[in-house]
Parts: sequence; C-alpha cells; structure tokens
Amino acid sequence: MTDIAVVGFAHAPHVRRTEGTTNGVEMLMPCFTELKQELGITQRDIGFWCSGSSDYLAGRAFSFISAIDSIGAVPPINESHVEMDGAWALYEAYIKIMTGQVETALVYGFGKSSAGTLRRVLALQTDPYTVAPLWPDSVSMAGLQARAGLDAGTWTAEQMAQVALDSFAAAPRPDSVEPADSVAELLDRPFFADPLRRHDIAPITDGAAAIVLAAGDRARELRENPAWITGFEHRIETPILGARDLTVSPSTAASAAAALGGDAGSVQVAELHAPFTHQQLILREAIGLGPDTRINPSGGALAGNPMFAAGLERIGYAARAIWSGSAQRTLAHATSGPALQQNLVAVMEGRDK
Repeated sequence: MTDIAVVGFAHAPHVRRTEGTTNGVEMLMPCFTELKQELGITQRDIGFWCSGSSDYLAGRAFSFISAIDSIGAVPPINESHVEMDGAWALYEAYIKIMTGQVETALVYGFGKSSAGTLRRVLALQTDPYTVAPLWPDSVSMAGLQARAGLDAGTWTAEQMAQVALDSFAAAPRPDSVEPADSVAELLDRPFFADPLRRHDIAPITDGAAAIVLAAGDRARELRENPAWITGFEHRIETPILGARDLTVSPSTAASAAAALGGDAGSVQVAELHAPFTHQQLILREAIGLGPDTRINPSGGALAGNPMFAAGLERIGYAARAIWSGSAQRTLAHATSGPALQQNLVAVMEGRDK
C-alpha cells in the first residue's frame, strides 16, 4: 500500500457574491498560485489534476472545461472531473496515486452559488420522476428532516441553536445573519422555514478550494509534517426520501466505521460538512464522536458553504490541524445530495517521522 498525504490546501474567501464568470477561473487562480508558492512547485510537478463542480450550478454544459483555463494550456495535463463536491474528486485522485501511476495530484472544487436561484437548482439533484417535478428545494427537505428529529425527540431546538452559536464563535458568516450571545437569543428569532431559522441554514457562498496530495517520500519533501490519510470511504443511500429514516445517517456510520477502524474516540478534531444545524447532530451521532473531539473549529459549512467545495474544505481544514500540531488524528466529512444522501469520511494522522 502507498502512503498518501495531504500536503497543501488553499481556498478562496467566503463571500456572498463574486464578480466574473461561473467557471470558477477568477476564484481558482489565486488558490493555485498560493499552493505553488507555499510548496515550491510548478505545474510540471503535478502528476494528476481532478476537479469537482456542477454544470447545473454554472448554467452550461461542460463548465469544468472552461475552468481548466485557470491551470493553463502548457504543458499538457492529465485531468479528470466529477459532477460532485471536490471531496469526491480527491477520492479519485487518491485512488490514482494508489495505483502507482502518479505520485502527486492537485484537486479542486468550485461553485458560484450566487449566479442563480440556488434552492431551485438543487431540486434537480432529486429523483427526476417522482420528486423533482414537485420542485422540493434543499431547505424544505432539510426542514422535513429537522421536524422529524424534533418530533421524535432525537434532538431539540436548543441543541440546534447551540451548533449555530458555536459556529458564530469560530468564524463570521458571509451574509446578513447577525451573531448572537446566547441560545435563547437565537430561539427568539423568527422561522425562515419552520422549524428552521436563518442561523440553522448555511449561507449562500461563492467559493473554491484546492488540495495537493503526494505519496511517500515526495510528501515528506513538500511538507515537514504531512497529514497522512489512514482511512477513506464513501457510501450512498436511496434517493427516495420516504424510504429513509431521515433522523439517522447509515451511510455516514458505515463510511466512518470503515475509515476509522472502529476507533472514533481518538479523533481530536472533526470537520463535518453539515449545511444545517441539525445535520451536525446527526453526523456526530453516526460517527460516534465523543465530547473530547473538537467539532468544526473552522466554523463549518454554517460559516461558509461554497457549493462543490465545502466538503473539500473540510478535508483541508482537518489537515491544517495536523500541520499546526494542534491535533494528531483528525476526521473530515463531506456530503452531497438532499438530506445527507451521500457521505464521505477521510481520516488523517500526523507522524513523528
């Protein structure tokens, strides 16, 4: 087996709206420049490139081809793409390195959520025959999920508000939602889509992120203390919402069990991709994280949710905790689809040598 590590991470600012095109070039180029300067590499040092984005979000077919302009035409590159969050592009790159074909990869994800009516666009992710014709938006489906948990007593409105409060304390949001000093203050605010209030919902965010992977000795050359990937798994659940218990996440539990080897207690930092407050509660329970694990010290998706890059960012932030020495074992989670339909878990560790 090949040892593979995260050695570089950069992301665009979390903002409500950006100027420019929907192909992500303006957001991606600074990320690539930052990574090259930080790691002392050039385009020729990257063996494989892989991206994650959405043609639906960009509003045109093969939008990822236009994004390659941010890389440059010369020299030619070995490239692939997934129509998902960049976290799944990172999984493809991880497998590519595992095969021995390349020893480095640069993975990126991007999305300009402000370009269209986001809630309507995301309805197209649902089953095209039985669900999409009803145009159920992501917030409404998450509201059904939150209501199911509240009515079942699985979580409380106070617990949901505490998740938002913790996110406010970690990082500012790129929208007009005002921070609060207490759970009571948050619960005094009006509903946006009952039982969800504005602070329960991740902000619309334009953004991009990029990560560099490297194998073995090459990883040690690029980073003094690489974040070694020791577990990586993703699973999927049925798209039929009525066939699922929305208050739990079996695919997250299965992914975490495979990636962690049953040892969730040693995770010091967990970056969970939870676009809604109650989903963080679901994920924490599914993974089996205890009170000693710091969850979303970056603020999580509630502090900035760039579509098709937010999951990739979770991996980057979890890796940074290892580089900084603040943690030796971290976990990152990414989700895609409505109500936590698809889930990915990556586990990283620091090593003394």
